[in-house]
Amino acid sequence: MKKTLLTTASVLMLASGVAQAEDKTLTISVYAFAQDEFKTIVYEPFEKKCGCKLVVETGNSVERLAKMEEHKASPVVDMAVVSMADALAASRKGLIDKVDTAKLSSFNKLYDIAKDPNGDGMSVGYTFYATSIVYRTDKMKIDSWGDLLKDDIVSHVAFPNVTTNQGPPALYMLGQALGTDAPDLKTPIEALGAKKDKVVTFYVKSSQLVQLMQQEEIWAAPVGRFSWAPFTKLGLPLAWATPKEGQTGGMNVMVVTKNSKNRDLALEFMDFWLSTEVQTKLAEKLIDSPANAEVKVSDEVANNITFGADTAKSLKLIPSDVALDYRDKWLSEWNSKVGQ
Repeated sequence: MKKTLLTTASVLMLASGVAQAEDKTLTISVYAFAQDEFKTIVYEPFEKKCGCKLVVETGNSVERLAKMEEHKASPVVDMAVVSMADALAASRKGLIDKVDTAKLSSFNKLYDIAKDPNGDGMSVGYTFYATSIVYRTDKMKIDSWGDLLKDDIVSHVAFPNVTTNQGPPALYMLGQALGTDAPDLKTPIEALGAKKDKVVTFYVKSSQLVQLMQQEEIWAAPVGRFSWAPFTKLGLPLAWATPKEGQTGGMNVMVVTKNSKNRDLALEFMDFWLSTEVQTKLAEKLIDSPANAEVKVSDEVANNITFGADTAKSLKLIPSDVALDYRDKWLSEWNSKVGQ
C-alpha cells in the first residue's frame, strides 16, 4: 500500500514538472530582419539552455508598440527589441519597466554607450550602427558633411528622406558642419532645400542606392554601416568617409514589458543575447554590430559592420527625447523647404 502511494506521488510530481516546463514560455517582440539566422544563433540555443519555449512575434515598430499598448493591462509580450526613441516612447506610455541590470552577467561587458542609452534605466543596447557617407574616391573627396552641398558634388548625391531612419541623423550632422546643433534641424533642412533641384534623389530605401551607384547616377550618399557590404562588391573605388564632424548612427535596445509574468526569464534571455559568444556569432554573420566590447572578429568582418571602442565613443546619436519631440516639426519643415 505504502509502495503504491509513493509511486503515485512520484508520477504526480513528474507530471507536475512536465506541466511546469510546458508553461515556461517567453514571448518576445522583434524586427522581422534575419529571423532564420536569429533562430539558429539565438532562439533555439536559448530554448535548449532554459528548457523553455520561445514565442517570436515580428513586425514593424509601429505595429509592435501598438500591440503592447493594446494589451497594457495584461501583457502578451514579455520583452521586446526596439529603437532608442521607441523605447522612450514606450516608457512614457508606461509599457516597460526598469531593467534589473544586476541580473545581467554580460552588462559590464557592454560599451558605455549601450549600458543605459536613454539615461532612464529602462533599456539596454544590444546593437548599434554608424551612419556616414559612402563616396567615389576617384570623383571627389569627402572631409566634411558640408561637402555634400558643394556645387561640384551635390549634383551627384542621394540624400535620405527625413522620414527614413537615416534622414534626421544625416541632417543633424549636416547641421554640425553648418555650425549648429539645434534640434529643430531648420538650418540643414533650409540649406538642403536651397540645393534640392540639384540633388539626384531623396531616397526612401537604401537598397536602391547600390544600383544608382553602379549606374553612376550618384557618387555619394549618407548610409548606415549595415548597408556598406553590397557597395564593396561593385568593383568601384568607394570609401567610407570619416568626416571631421564625426559619424552619427542609431542603436537598437532591449526592454522588459511592465507587469510581465516572465520577467526573470526575459532577463535571462536578454543576458544570453548579450553574451560574448552570441554577439560574436551574430557579428560574424554580419547581422548585428556587437554592443559587447569583448567581441573579437576578423578584419574582413570588422570592415563590414560598426565595430570597436573608438567607433562606439565617436558616434553622435540624436537623443531620443529630441527624436520624439521634434519628429512632427522636422517633417513640417522638410515638406515646406524640400518637399517630395
